[in-house]
Amino acid sequence: MRSRLSSTVPTTRTSLRSLEAEAPFATRHVGPDATEVASMLSAVGFRSLDALIDATVPRAIQLKEPLALEPGLTEVAAIAALREKAARNEVFTSLIGMGYSGTVVPPVVLRNVFENPAWYTAYTPYQPEISQGRLEALLNFQTMISDL
Repeated sequence: MRSRLSSTVPTTRTSLRSLEAEAPFATRHVGPDATEVASMLSAVGFRSLDALIDATVPRAIQLKEPLALEPGLTEVAAIAALREKAARNEVFTSLIGMGYSGTVVPPVVLRNVFENPAWYTAYTPYQPEISQGRLEALLNFQTMISDL
């Protein structure tokens, strides 16, 4: 029994070797392929992306000459370049902490800092008697207004 997905979605098989050295990342993972771009351009009435840009982007903000960018890298070349840069990192010894040494915390500090929740939580303690008083005041006010 064939699955529904395999019967309706065409798939293409590409060997891993051919993808490793030749195909750029963007063409394998990002955006539409050339036939999809042509289909979209014909739907809006243009023959090329350049014609679409010329018709939609005002000349005043278009670049006069193309950007001076280096040619793109394949995924393998980009990963190799990143690994080469990462290999130049130096790992230094961290001096933060330097281990635990036993200390005696004075009771006044322990009580007023470490055992006081105001130092380690953003929440104020719940005080039911204050909440009860507010509720009672609201009830009294509502009762008085309804009696009027």
